[in-house]
Amino acid sequence: METALVTGAARGIGRGIVERLAADGYRVIALDRRDDVHDLAHIAETIVADVQDRAAIAAIMERFAPLDVIVNNAGITSTHRFEDLTEQDFRDNFDVNTVGTFIVAQEGARRMRNGGRIVNIASRSFAGAPQMAHYVASKTAVVGLTRAMAIDLSPRDIRVNAVAPGVVDTDMLHYMTPERQQVMLSLQLLGRIGQPEDIARAVAFLASSENRYITGQVLIVDGGRSLGQGQLPPEPSPYN
Repeated sequence: METALVTGAARGIGRGIVERLAADGYRVIALDRRDDVHDLAHIAETIVADVQDRAAIAAIMERFAPLDVIVNNAGITSTHRFEDLTEQDFRDNFDVNTVGTFIVAQEGARRMRNGGRIVNIASRSFAGAPQMAHYVASKTAVVGLTRAMAIDLSPRDIRVNAVAPGVVDTDMLHYMTPERQQVMLSLQLLGRIGQPEDIARAVAFLASSENRYITGQVLIVDGGRSLGQGQLPPEPSPYN
């Protein structure tokens, strides 16, 4: 049985990833700084820890080594007009989204079997998003980090990829006003908001041992939002 560690596992996308990997037969280590990560205790080993705490992360990695899969999902976000952003807003996003990903990936890679897989959760917003310059910058850095890690870890046949979700039905979406949620829905080419399981399927693909020849790539999972077309009106079809 292979061992997979997932950060930011308590809710939303992270929880969906834990559930999918557990269903696929992995021994899953679910890590989050929220206590409600223990709600997953029926399918995973659950640990409360902060990805910014290198000593704690190293101890966890040592406890469960050797690892086969790491999924770096822990992240934060907020919205601010660019003119109102503070340095602290900027640093907070980088500390969790980018530095946290680096710490977990580095400590994990040191204790990972050759042939392991690392999947970093980026965001479609690396292509740009309004009122989120701090978040966009941090997730763009995750994309660059992913590509650099893929190069450096390739001699050990460790494949490193990123999944870049679009709008997903999680707590982050529910913080938006109903009006903004409706606007976001109108921009979805497939006419629906993504679900955590949509992202989990993509992660499971890249995390699988069957993935032998994909590394350094970013898989955008956004229902076509990045095509920039928005939702099209329904059209009659003889096959409906």
